[in-house]
Amino acid sequence: MVEGLDHVQLACPRGGEDEARRFYGELLGLREIEKPEPLRSRGGVWFECGPSQQLHLGVEEPFSAARKAHPALLVDSPSALSDIAAKLSDVTWASDLPGYARFYVSDPFGNRLELLAHSVPPMR
Repeated sequence: MVEGLDHVQLACPRGGEDEARRFYGELLGLREIEKPEPLRSRGGVWFECGPSQQLHLGVEEPFSAARKAHPALLVDSPSALSDIAAKLSDVTWASDLPGYARFYVSDPFGNRLELLAHSVPPMR
């Protein structure tokens, strides 16, 4: 049986690791994690995303950004979501999902991302 989601992988062009670190690490606040030794030569960079999930950026040649398919990154509060949005350019806010504050943004490579936070406490 499927237990959950381990990681999501997005593509980046060769040499995009520093830009990925700036965007995902510095702007979004994700912690970089070390890639296993057998995979390091492929390039790319990995980030911790929550208690047991990861976001991987892998080199793809030829590179093609994901413009529709996207990961949705859950932020812990609407105020934290607004703080992140203030650091980014070209965010598109969406209000069509009840119970959430959310926006879309593209990473430096053109990959679409959704960031969202519960705007009302989630039902348990």
